[in-house]
Amino acid sequence: MDATRQRASRGPTRIGGHTARKRFGQHFLTDTGVIAEIVAAVDPRPGQPLVEIGPGLGALTWPVLDRAGRLTVVELDRDLAARWRSREPERVRVIESDALAFDVASLGSGLRIFGNLPYNISSPLLFHLMDAATHVQDQHFMLQKEVVARMVAAPACADYGRMSVMLQWRYRMWNILDVGPDSFSPPPRVDSAVVRMLPRPEQALLGLDPARLKALTAAAFAQRRKLLRHALEPWLQAQGYGGAFDLQRRAEEVSVQDYVSLALELPAISRQESRQEPPAT
Repeated sequence: MDATRQRASRGPTRIGGHTARKRFGQHFLTDTGVIAEIVAAVDPRPGQPLVEIGPGLGALTWPVLDRAGRLTVVELDRDLAARWRSREPERVRVIESDALAFDVASLGSGLRIFGNLPYNISSPLLFHLMDAATHVQDQHFMLQKEVVARMVAAPACADYGRMSVMLQWRYRMWNILDVGPDSFSPPPRVDSAVVRMLPRPEQALLGLDPARLKALTAAAFAQRRKLLRHALEPWLQAQGYGGAFDLQRRAEEVSVQDYVSLALELPAISRQESRQEPPAT
């Protein structure tokens, strides 16, 4: 067993007077070089509406505060939330909440959101934040490297899936930094990466109801190993679709633009149906 796996397999890690909680997916960033690169990428400025999801012990929070002066943090761990309320009440607005349940749009517009996201909730959180994209200027997140690979994947590769289509329709995205396990305490069992996400302007979305695209991609990727005539055609027929679409392809071979064009031809999807979705792939 290598050193990283040995450290990861030990008992609870205590750092900065706090015990990392596995149920919250806590892996605290400690590499000062990586921290500096992330902060430089975010490039925080005074007066900007900065929001950090999961400030933890402040690896990113402190240097961002040094440059911007103020920010809002969303923290689920009540001990860490209390720590921030007591240490920086004038400069840090603390929202003690599950980020998956919090309405980020309530914080205003032009938001600059960043954070080292818990890997166990990263996919649903990215989809949740899509609802607030019109209020966001940019997002910079540390995620599991394989998640970032799916986010930015091109068609016709194994990483390309429903997540790729949905997020690429809503954002322009880049992997800007790869980060190894030794940059964290406790070290995760996976590699990480930092992604930059810029919401596309409203006119680029072509007026598409995201519920349509969600339902369409859920149906298409439900059987990704089969041709779309097996996986998607029955669903299209149930929607009353009578157009021409090449179904002699697998879901991963269809471009984002092709999915968007097809979704624009579909009738409106009910809210109930849009909620009945398989996990993102």
